[in-house]
Amino acid sequence: MSVTLRVFSEADTEAVLALWLQAFPEYNDTTRPHRNPRLSIANKLGTQPELFFVATRDEDGVIVGTAMAGYDGHRGWLYSLAVANEARRLGIGTRLVRHAESALAAMGCLKLNLQVLADKPEVIAFYDSLGYRADAVVSLGKRLAVAQESEAVA
Repeated sequence: MSVTLRVFSEADTEAVLALWLQAFPEYNDTTRPHRNPRLSIANKLGTQPELFFVATRDEDGVIVGTAMAGYDGHRGWLYSLAVANEARRLGIGTRLVRHAESALAAMGCLKLNLQVLADKPEVIAFYDSLGYRADAVVSLGKRLAVAQESEAVA
């Protein structure tokens, strides 16, 4: 399959949402607002939209992959790498990762981080094949909207 990588356009929104709902079943859980893919797209368009990439099939322009990257001046991050089921194992995910790496390196980024849900060994194996290794760190997180709601009640 021949694909072209390009920067996301707002016209891609519905196609990207459909792909993400297929690739990330956790996005279907509406009780988890931090997993709202429409909000993720809106937020990315407000911050470094040039680091939001899609892979389109050359024959018909259908979106078959996505990757979002970010750089804060210290570390780069990779998010929302997704490839349509019918387009997996064709090198599209690898191309998207390498494209994001190149874009971040051009910005001066020296280290790229990403997170994978622990119950996805096939995804961990994919990144391992690209040279990514687990860092000896503990990933911590805090849901700010939840914290604000809890503090308002107290």
